[in-house]
Amino acid sequence: MKGKAQRSRVKLGVPLLIIVCSLFFFAGLFLSPLLFHFQDFGEVGRRRLLQESASKEFGKSGEPFLHSIPFQILSWRPRIVYFPNFTTDDVCEKIIEMAKPKLEASKLALREGESAENTKGTRTSSGAFISASEDKSGILGLLEKKIAKVTMIPRSHGEAFNILRYEVRQKYDSHYDAFDPAEYGNVQSQRVGIY
Repeated sequence: MKGKAQRSRVKLGVPLLIIVCSLFFFAGLFLSPLLFHFQDFGEVGRRRLLQESASKEFGKSGEPFLHSIPFQILSWRPRIVYFPNFTTDDVCEKIIEMAKPKLEASKLALREGESAENTKGTRTSSGAFISASEDKSGILGLLEKKIAKVTMIPRSHGEAFNILRYEVRQKYDSHYDAFDPAEYGNVQSQRVGIY
C-alpha cells in the first residue's frame, strides 16, 4: 500500500510541475512586454538612462569584446537598440583619417528626369566609400564582424562603409534609404532588411 501512494504522488508531481513552470514561463513571456511597453520614463529619464549606460564600463566579463556586445533595448516597436561604446574614439579617428584623402562631393541617386544640376542643394556633404578589403589595418573588417553579429545579417550582405563629413550648414534633405523601382528603375544598391 505504501508503494502505491508514493507512485501516485510521483505521477501527479511531474506533470503538475511541468504545467506550473509552463504557466509562469508564458505569463512572463506575454505579460512583461505589456507591462514595460506602457512605462514611459519621459525625455529626462530616457536621457539619464542613456547617460548612465554610456558611462558604465563594459567588457569586463572575461569574454573577448566581439563575443560580448552590451546593448539596451529602447523600443520593441519600432525596434530601437542602443549599443553603448560600440567602438572607441580612437577607432573613429582612424576611420576619419583613412577617409580624408578620398573625400569628394556626396552623390545622389537620381530619379528619371532629375539631373545633378536641378538637385544640387539636396545633398551638400562630402563622403567616401571604403570597403573592409581596402583597409590594411583591419579596423573596418572588425567593425563589419560586430555589425553582422548584432544585426544577424552576414557580412556578405553589407556594402562598403560610407564615411560622411558634414560641415556647418551642410545637409541631406529627408529621404528614404530604399529605391522605389517605379521611380528609380532597377538599382543594384537596394537596401532590404527582413525582421
